[in-house]
Amino acid sequence: MAANKRDYYEVLGVARTATDDEVKKAFRRLAKQYHPDANKEQGAEARFIEINEAYEVLSDSQKRAAYDRYGHAGVGANAAGAGFNGFEGFGSINDLFETFFAGSTGGTTRRTGTQRGADIRYELTITFEEAVFGCQKEIELPRWETCGNCHGNGAQPGTSTSRCSACQGTGEIRRVQQSIFGQFVNVMMCERCRGEGRVITTPCEKCRGQGRVRNNRRVVVNIPAGVDDGINVRVTGEGEVSSRGGTPGNLYVVLTVKPHPFFKRQGNDVLYELPISFTQAALGDEVEVPTVDSKTTMLKIPAGTQSNRSFRLKGMGIPVVHSSARGDEHVIVKVVTPTNLTPEQKTLLEEFARIEREQNEQNGKNIFRDLFEKTKDVFQ
Repeated sequence: MAANKRDYYEVLGVARTATDDEVKKAFRRLAKQYHPDANKEQGAEARFIEINEAYEVLSDSQKRAAYDRYGHAGVGANAAGAGFNGFEGFGSINDLFETFFAGSTGGTTRRTGTQRGADIRYELTITFEEAVFGCQKEIELPRWETCGNCHGNGAQPGTSTSRCSACQGTGEIRRVQQSIFGQFVNVMMCERCRGEGRVITTPCEKCRGQGRVRNNRRVVVNIPAGVDDGINVRVTGEGEVSSRGGTPGNLYVVLTVKPHPFFKRQGNDVLYELPISFTQAALGDEVEVPTVDSKTTMLKIPAGTQSNRSFRLKGMGIPVVHSSARGDEHVIVKVVTPTNLTPEQKTLLEEFARIEREQNEQNGKNIFRDLFEKTKDVFQ
């Protein structure tokens, strides 16, 4: 068997000079990756046992010294892993980390049966304006809630619980495993009483001992101003309650924001494309532009404005979440080429083109003359 075993340092992926802390960190990472609760792939169980075996040897200074000197023979054919026996004692990946990383070879703190309830994810679609200015939304969702008949303890009103016979009221089951190196104690939660130390003799008629029932609940969600697409809004304590009491989970509302017909969002800034005519761009103008406040403001277009020029309207963008600050609105000018010209418009544009052509020709002659004069000066 020893001939088929991989090198323990190779199993954990550490060097032979690795410190105890490096060995422990490597084990934590690999044990979490290959534990059956986290990894359902074929071969994960065998890999997990191999990791446990390597860690039991390399985490003990005496065993590690013997292994470094004699290899697998130094720790004995059955020595490594004898205290693990596969996954026994680890009911879940949480048991693994509570037992192994909390130093539970001598004892652990008692686990309670009350756990935090599950979180709820709810997808909500809102308008662009609702995202900008915030709103209140009432949603309906099914969830587990505390049973009103037994108030969450699972017992029929008027009855009492009894001490668990499996764990004798401790809420823990301890398993002692013997190896050639001594005892190894695994402490796990009692499955019969779920760590409470008490069992229900007469279950609640309404929830049948679970301590919770399934209900449809209407919840009001406050959407703050300035939220964006994909943002999670947390509503504390509006998730599900766990079985037999415990702290309820949270509600996470995932937002989807509908696009606006003409505003585009860029962080906390707003982009707006403003179409203007050729004459407005050439001669200048003062135009009215919309804002996200559902109002309009006047924007001065200077003469000679080119297409794609941007004008900033400071403080007219989207509010910063939980802040009094706001982004800006950027108005991007788009010069529209005229179509379907009237005969009069066409005549005027042709005259404009003639004058422009003459100016270009004159400018060209002037440029040529200036270039000739400069060249002549150089040769002289």
